[in-house]
Amino acid sequence: MKIIQVVVSPDGTTKVETNGFSGSSCRQASEFLEHALGSRQSERMKSEFHQSHESNLNTQARQH
Repeated sequence: MKIIQVVVSPDGTTKVETNGFSGSSCRQASEFLEHALGSRQSERMKSEFHQSHESNLNTQARQH
């Protein structure tokens, strides 16, 4: 299941977290929210982002 979670803190800061996405698809899925919420202060990628990317590269390399 793919989930985009938006957490608004009492001080007004927001956090966008995606779950269930692979590779860079999380960025594409949450892009509209990031634009709506304003400028990004920081970004932290989960290990799944990098693992999926490496898996995709290995799959592409095997196909060639």
